[in-house]
Amino acid sequence: MRKFIFSLVLLGLLDLCCSTPSLTALPADEKSNIATDDHGDPVLKAMLAELRRSQEKLQLGELQRPYYIDYQVTELNQYSADATLGALRSSQANIGRLVRVVVRIGDYKQDSYYGEGVGTVDVMPMDNNELALRRQLWLATDKAYKAALGGLSEKQAALKNLQSENEVADFSQEKPSQSIQKTIQLGADLEAWKKNIRVASDLFRRDPSLDSSEANFSFRVLNHYYVNTEGAVTRDGKAIYSYGFSGSAQADDGMRLERSHGYVVTNPDELPKQEQVAKEAEELIGTFAALKKAPVAEDSYRGPVLFSADAVTAVLERLIVPNILGARPELGNPARTRGDFASSYKSRVLPDFLTVVDDPRVKKIDGQTLAGSYDVDDEGVTAQPVTLIEKGVLTNFLLGREPIRDLPHSNGHGRTPLAGAPRAQISNLIVTASNGVSFDELKKKLIAMCKDQGRPYGYYVETTGVRLAPRLLWRVYVSDGHMELVRGASFNQLDTRALRTGIVAAGNDAYVYNRNEPLPSSIVAPSLLFDDLEIQRANRAKEKLPQYPAPALAGK
Repeated sequence: MRKFIFSLVLLGLLDLCCSTPSLTALPADEKSNIATDDHGDPVLKAMLAELRRSQEKLQLGELQRPYYIDYQVTELNQYSADATLGALRSSQANIGRLVRVVVRIGDYKQDSYYGEGVGTVDVMPMDNNELALRRQLWLATDKAYKAALGGLSEKQAALKNLQSENEVADFSQEKPSQSIQKTIQLGADLEAWKKNIRVASDLFRRDPSLDSSEANFSFRVLNHYYVNTEGAVTRDGKAIYSYGFSGSAQADDGMRLERSHGYVVTNPDELPKQEQVAKEAEELIGTFAALKKAPVAEDSYRGPVLFSADAVTAVLERLIVPNILGARPELGNPARTRGDFASSYKSRVLPDFLTVVDDPRVKKIDGQTLAGSYDVDDEGVTAQPVTLIEKGVLTNFLLGREPIRDLPHSNGHGRTPLAGAPRAQISNLIVTASNGVSFDELKKKLIAMCKDQGRPYGYYVETTGVRLAPRLLWRVYVSDGHMELVRGASFNQLDTRALRTGIVAAGNDAYVYNRNEPLPSSIVAPSLLFDDLEIQRANRAKEKLPQYPAPALAGK
């Protein structure tokens, strides 16, 4: 079992690091808002008791006292394993409890959250021993307070050299949430799933030409505890179960071919049965032989391209998701936010028949559980649905408690994958089309567009891989609609501009892409038809084929 190793950021000022905060009591006219009900939970009890003591007594000499403190404790139980050709290759367990402490000095308008003054992360005891828990909280709070003092000094010095045109508060004031949910326990039989991946990986023996193959799982349970000096107190749990298999081969010309298939669910009962795994693994294995025989894409094609809903989710993940997160630019930068949509607020970024909503409250779509659902975010703010793009126009950004210009409040999307600083992140990003049609209609439209342009065929993208390179790409012939698999292609200028100007039709289908990185979330999207995209032969270095054959797989 591996231990957690964390790099703790310490302020490099000897007078602060070597000093101990004095026990100055809270002034009589200041009333504490800290919650008093620990709901019988020993972890919350220790957190609330130490938070109250820190608010009352934390001060270093005559320096400023904090105006805000929060504690975020995260328990992690993660188990993973992988197998190849029927043999277990690795099995790991990560178990631990972490705390993140944030101390803010100043006020909501301008505070110490800058540079090194962004809180501290430490390892907490796993046992629910109140004294041990409180002592670790005290140590972490001391570090966070000293870091905040240093951060405030750095920030004030930096601001002297900058002139800001737009006054935006450093931290938004929000109504504190109190939400206590049940903690989650692992619900899967680890030994049974180790056997499962052995069996699944052994299926890849059927194609001896594969260079590598594997089956794997990663099961993770996170239980979060959160309290702050405004009165928020929350506890919730989240489980994510990931299972997948993959393979890699080379064509006769040395081109690398890779295929993978995965499942991400929140309930172990939703994991695939062995029969389903066998069926889908055999289908995936069969694509390698087809890809090896497939012709290489031409040097250049520019014209209509149809994307499956599966492929569209990958496009959105790369081109939309990073650009709808309300991330404040560096100090002194007058931009509203970061990303390609920084100057697109209230402007059109998609065609007018598409709307994009992020809704953490939705639990299922078409019977499939969404991974991004939650009730309260990691900053103690109640989850809210947000219409981001309405009829093609960018109307909002996802926000935590760090405001941006024109958007001064959180919309419940401050999230962190483990114990890092909460940042704006998606939950369940759902794209809908007002005029969606069936996939058959989209294919007919693709063929009609190619016929009008005098093209013998168009392209259909079934699935994509890293950097949006198509892994399964088909030519769709105008003459009779038959499809021919091709390989070795890449997109040119598939960017946010292409999303704004190139999409001409959408499907009425909805593919659910559950993902577990950087944190549990979902992207739901329909098929899309582009009128003018460039596909070209990929500029890939071809590897030399092995000098001698691999050992036979027939024997054990």
